[in-house]
Amino acid sequence: MNWDNARFFLEIARAGTLRAAARRMRVDQATVGRRLAALEDELGARLFLRTPSLYVLTPAGEALVEPAEAIERSVAQMERRVMGIDERLIGTVRVATTDSLGKRFVIPAIARMRAEHPGIEVICLASQDVASLTRREADIAIRTIRPDAPDLIVRRLATLKTGIYASRAYLAARGTPAPGDGFAGHDLVVYQQPVVPTMPSVLCGEPAGAGKVVFRTSSSVTLVEATAAGIGVAELPCYRADAEPELVRIMPERSADFDVWLVAHADLYKTARIQALIRELVGAFDPAA
Repeated sequence: MNWDNARFFLEIARAGTLRAAARRMRVDQATVGRRLAALEDELGARLFLRTPSLYVLTPAGEALVEPAEAIERSVAQMERRVMGIDERLIGTVRVATTDSLGKRFVIPAIARMRAEHPGIEVICLASQDVASLTRREADIAIRTIRPDAPDLIVRRLATLKTGIYASRAYLAARGTPAPGDGFAGHDLVVYQQPVVPTMPSVLCGEPAGAGKVVFRTSSSVTLVEATAAGIGVAELPCYRADAEPELVRIMPERSADFDVWLVAHADLYKTARIQALIRELVGAFDPAA
């Protein structure tokens, strides 16, 4: 079985459509379709039922998932172990982070590292999705959720704060929310919930049940921009919001802490180029700790 074609099969099985698999693999949809067709021809079996909205595994496809994932793990382990003994300050490093942490901390760290080691290329994956380090979707991840997988090395970079913010224009037009009122009469800007949109129960511990949600987003950068534009009141990371001249922190006694974690696979952690970026990332977060 051609492993390269099997990689595409696994992504289709995980994503459910050719389009989603193509986006995850950063290729065009036609390439994904050709790879799947080649694998089905090679195996002489139909691996998916094509429905209008979804690719559904056939019994043959279901039987193939587990051995294909075992091959994927073995290939990733070989790559990690070879990389793990690489002492050259050249090559590619994949780092996954969120758009907000990327803008404030990760991009400046990459710039400093590149100035010192121009032979290192960086692929920065800025997304709310959690990249798999085991499958080598990323080599380093900067996360706000601590993973517990035993093959990962985890280091806390900083404990940061969030606060409640609104724009000067919004406060001039709508007034300042009063503590204990549940944000009654005020519009709220919140993160989009992953499954079913719900009302936020609190903002930094302040009850928010009387407020009206008027804007949702899955992007922390967009959340800041929407608040600065006067759309409503939001709970924002202080490191981002305090730098925005249009934003005012309200109820300053209210705040919430969140940790930022650096995560790397144990097989890759001591690779020279990964260590070079880790040093800069640690330094970038030091003033925020």
